[in-house]
Amino acid sequence: QVQLVESGGGLVQAGGSLRRSCAASGRTFSSYIMGWFRQTPGKEREFVAVISWGGSSTYYGDSVKGRFTISRDNAKNTVYLQMNSLKPEDTAVYYCAADQRRGDWKIRRPDAFGSWGQGTQVTVSS
Repeated sequence: QVQLVESGGGLVQAGGSLRRSCAASGRTFSSYIMGWFRQTPGKEREFVAVISWGGSSTYYGDSVKGRFTISRDNAKNTVYLQMNSLKPEDTAVYYCAADQRRGDWKIRRPDAFGSWGQGTQVTVSS
C-alpha cells in the first residue's frame, strides 16, 4: 500500500480558501484513485471528492460541489484539494485516501480505500 502524508490544514475565516496537499510514496501513484474525506466528532466519515487515475475525471459530494476542487500531479505523486468559499460547517478533520484499482473510479465509500493519510484539522470560523 502507498503511504500518504498530508499538509495544508489550519484555521480560516468563513468565505476564505485553503489548499490541502497529500503526497504519496512509491512509483505507482498513477495506478491509484485518490479521494478526500472528512470527519467530525460523533459522525461517520463523509465523502468529499475523488479523482481518476490520470486526473481527467472528478466527482464531488453534494455539500462541496462548486466550492472544492480536487486535482493531482502524477509527476509529483501529489493530490490536492482546493477549498473555496469555506463555511463553518466545513470544519472537520480532512483525510486523503488512495486505492489501487481498475475499472470503476467513482468510489465514495470510505471502506473501499486501502490507504489513508494521517488527517489534518481544518477549522472555519464564522
